Amino acid sequence: MTTEVTSEVSVAGLEKSYGDLPVLRGVDFEIPAGTIFALLGSNGAGKTTVVRILSTLLGADAGRAVVHGFDVDSEAAQVRESISLTGQFAAVDDILSGRENLVLVARLRRLKDPGSIAEDLLARFALTDAGDRRVATYSGGMRRRLDIAMSIIGNPPVVFLDEPTTGLDPERRIEVWKTVEKLADQGTTVLLTTQYLEEAEALADRIAILHQGRIIVNGTLEELKRLLPPVEVEYVEKQPSLEDVFLALVTGEEQA
Repeated sequence: MTTEVTSEVSVAGLEKSYGDLPVLRGVDFEIPAGTIFALLGSNGAGKTTVVRILSTLLGADAGRAVVHGFDVDSEAAQVRESISLTGQFAAVDDILSGRENLVLVARLRRLKDPGSIAEDLLARFALTDAGDRRVATYSGGMRRRLDIAMSIIGNPPVVFLDEPTTGLDPERRIEVWKTVEKLADQGTTVLLTTQYLEEAEALADRIAILHQGRIIVNGTLEELKRLLPPVEVEYVEKQPSLEDVFLALVTGEEQA
């Protein structure tokens, strides 16, 4: 039976271990429709494991996850029809042009008029001028934008972006940020995993910090900043940055 949709993504008590190594120790969060939710954590915190479970690529040991109203265990096929997943490395064909990559995916998904779909996406992602060039000539930011464009063919309501700016320089990273913001503006729900504090600060409506297999804090940027008192000096009051919050909370958890 399909679960009534209250959030586009709902996770409760998620647990996962690899052998004797516990990776997720009871993860809980919800993502409202049309928002960007950043799952922030260091390497090895379990971010990719969460995404793999939500995208039905990996089974959880305990807990429950619902995506677009479908249970990831009992309704995996419906979940896969509702999502798109973009990993850390762009899944594009270097031999083909940008337009040909998009047309290929549209045809594989048996959509009508793949040429028009490709043209629209090239325009939306600022790739029209490069549409007929081989992807091998694209910059890192262009490849990432094309990868995300390919992933939303068919208009999935939920998109998982697993560290989408890994390895990009600051300018290319900002290009991808603009692309992600456009997705949310058009009503797509985005789960973004990242280890870049400024990325979560720039993009996310809500931020959850995953540390040692648990969500240690979850809230808006302003809510997280209020967890730390402002630093007062003689003439200037400095508000804490997300980096200040992250380091204070993670250090506190490790000392507890």
